[in-house]
Amino acid sequence: MFKNICHFYVDGFRSMVLGRTLWKIVLIKVVVLLMLANFVLPNYLNKNFSTDQQRAEHVLDNLTVSLKPNGN
Repeated sequence: MFKNICHFYVDGFRSMVLGRTLWKIVLIKVVVLLMLANFVLPNYLNKNFSTDQQRAEHVLDNLTVSLKPNGN
């Protein structure tokens, strides 16, 4: 069963010409965006907290805080 499913997808990708090119473009874009994110986006936790305990507390506090009403 699993072998048939894999064979189905392999044959499908083998016969695609335009689709294969488009998937390559998508993968290249994702790699470039991930590389740029490392340079552009600052590491907030490392910059503002010195220990892992402080970082963990900050993340836990922000994940468990209730949303304040917007007033709309």
